[in-house]
Amino acid sequence: MTTTSRFFAQGGSESEDESDFEKEVESNNIRYLADLPDGEFCCCMDTKRVVKPRKDKCFEEMTNTIENMKHAMNINDCVYLQETFEKLNKHLERVLTITKSVKAPTLYIKTLVLLEDFLNEDKVRKMSTSNSKAFNSMRQKLKKNNMQYQEDINRFRESPDIEDDDEYEEEVEESTDDNVSWEMLFSLDHEVITWNMVNKKFKEIMAARGSKRRSARLKLKTGETHADKLMDLTKIAKTPAQKLEILFSVISAEFGGLSEYMPIDVWKKCVVNMLTILDIIVKYYNINVVDDTAEPDEKETSKPVDYDGTIRVSGNLVAFLERIETEFFKGLQCIDPHTNEYVERLKDEPMFLALAQKIQDYLERSGDYKGASKVALILVESIYYKPQEVFDAMKKMADEEIEEGKESGPTSQIVPRKPTFAGSSRAMMDTLISFIYTNGDERAKSRAMLCDIYQHALMDNFVTARDLLLMSHLQDNIQHMDISTQILFNRTMAQLGLCAFRVGMINESHSCLSELYSGHRVREFLGQGVSKNRDHEKTTEQILMERRRQIPYHMHINLELLEAVYLTCAMLLEVPNMAANSHDAKHKSVSKNICRLLEISERQAFTAPPETIRDHVMAATRALTKGKFQEAFSVLNSLDVWRLFKNRDSVLNMVKARIKEVALRTYLFTYSSSYYKSLSLDELAKMFDISESQVHSIVSKMMINEELTAKWDQPTQCIIFHEVQHNRLQSLAFQITEKLSTLAESNESAMESRNGGAGLDMSSRRRDNSQDYAAAASGNRGLQMDGSSLTRGVSA
Repeated sequence: MTTTSRFFAQGGSESEDESDFEKEVESNNIRYLADLPDGEFCCCMDTKRVVKPRKDKCFEEMTNTIENMKHAMNINDCVYLQETFEKLNKHLERVLTITKSVKAPTLYIKTLVLLEDFLNEDKVRKMSTSNSKAFNSMRQKLKKNNMQYQEDINRFRESPDIEDDDEYEEEVEESTDDNVSWEMLFSLDHEVITWNMVNKKFKEIMAARGSKRRSARLKLKTGETHADKLMDLTKIAKTPAQKLEILFSVISAEFGGLSEYMPIDVWKKCVVNMLTILDIIVKYYNINVVDDTAEPDEKETSKPVDYDGTIRVSGNLVAFLERIETEFFKGLQCIDPHTNEYVERLKDEPMFLALAQKIQDYLERSGDYKGASKVALILVESIYYKPQEVFDAMKKMADEEIEEGKESGPTSQIVPRKPTFAGSSRAMMDTLISFIYTNGDERAKSRAMLCDIYQHALMDNFVTARDLLLMSHLQDNIQHMDISTQILFNRTMAQLGLCAFRVGMINESHSCLSELYSGHRVREFLGQGVSKNRDHEKTTEQILMERRRQIPYHMHINLELLEAVYLTCAMLLEVPNMAANSHDAKHKSVSKNICRLLEISERQAFTAPPETIRDHVMAATRALTKGKFQEAFSVLNSLDVWRLFKNRDSVLNMVKARIKEVALRTYLFTYSSSYYKSLSLDELAKMFDISESQVHSIVSKMMINEELTAKWDQPTQCIIFHEVQHNRLQSLAFQITEKLSTLAESNESAMESRNGGAGLDMSSRRRDNSQDYAAAASGNRGLQMDGSSLTRGVSA
């Protein structure tokens, strides 16, 4: 009770307390609002809030922003001018949305004219660094912004006395005439629809593409994408040029916003739309597709079909085709190659080839040979890796699809949808490559040359492929080209090495493949995987870039086969070299890789049965060093990877013959000088299961090349060995000769690097005797194999 009495201790009623509280609040409000003007105070206290129409409010905001821009121009504040210009464009979007108009108000056009006059004045302004940057940036933005309002600007400059508000109202009223809803537009008869109606809807969709808010609102209302809405407009387009313009925007909309590869159905729609574009430009000769950097007249597409002059439509056929190829390539990269989806995706390739061929034909007829050469290169890169059997299968599949299309019903297509295949892939490649050599740029010519060499090697035309490579000098400049071209060069060298092995040229095959296997990055060099390096951590961007360079699975070169060929060639060259230099600890090895693998194998306490390809080759090498050529061949013959050769039996017979020859050479190097004084020809033939003529040929070559110090005794058919012992003077002379040759090679390489690789041509002095003989035996004595020149530049 004491507590409550404290609150009610004062006298007076409850109503008096409330009135005193209201007076105090009222006095406080008056004190806080004393600084306001009388009008605002009265508005706050006596009158109600006035709500303006949304249209008037947006137009008033635009007017205030323009006044701020004029003030910024008066004080030369370009930084603030740039900010207010961006606000003005946002106000313009709101005004156009509210008024449902396409044409900008005259007040906005007048402001653009004032800005042009201000930025194009020749008087010298003293500006700060930030103000100068803003001035230059404002110039570029205004120039780009005024391109779409150029007609209105010119009209205003001719008659600048038009009242802003009246003109604005007239424009709003005029714009509502042709501004109909989507439902009403498609319910009208085709004769009632005008070019302006379609054009306004087209601009409305294009404006929505640039604004996320408009795009979301459009998709929310209709449930369709921009491409779907644009395709609907193509059905009611009034002129072929307008339909062509909308189709270009459809394809561009399909490409936009793709983080992963394009879906297959969308990709097929793009190809069909491109063929439809070709139908239009082939049917109407007066329609020319100009580069998209040019800006044709806004009303160019309103010209009717019977227009006498030329109608220009902005578009780039080559760029769209390259993007379609990129999406097809990307899809093959992302799809699992071991599924049926990958096989079904490959069946779409004839459709793409047909599109590329028709675009090339159109560009050739139009006189654009530079663009036609780019399309020809796309065709070459789609064919070069296919053997003749795959080419014939693709041709047959394309014919079957065309027959199925004819049975489904007649079509009104002007451009044929069937690709034109030559009798063979080689004939088709020759035609395309000749066109590229005549009209293409340097990069296109280089890539076309590499594709040509690849296919010649694929068809076992090793001499032709080698001559093309040596004459083109691509190996000298490949390090300065882009990474994709370097990967193509590495693939070409790998295929050239396989070709040389198939035709029995072991030295040449090893020269082509040795640089690829100089490190542990074969997958990365060939674009078939990403190498993992513990010492170097790659960023996310580097990993993404490497993944984009990967080639699809059906273009891969089998790495197990490539490793088996390389190690087999290295074994056949290194085993006799080790036997010939067994007493020389500093002898130069032919293949450091196989020597290292052999040392690792010999250090093992227990040798397990071979499992991998390296284990099989090492087991064969150990048997061959002991003269057990039959065991060495049986170990290599047990590899399943040889079945990938279509001529497997002939290749294995060649390997068996080479193993016998290497066993004979190794035996002679090992036992000639210290164990035997003479050997019978027939005994050697029986020992290594070789004919006497072959033994005579092999031994004679060794004598000629000074590898064997011996002579033939013709009456007895025996080899008489000579024990050669060099005195100290001769040994010193040999050492001086080796040092001089090393010094000469270093001087030559220094001169070549100084002159850009074209100073001296000393390749003939660097060739060893075995390579010279191999090149002469191949039937081409003009160009000889040079391993150092063939394998230069593998740096992808």
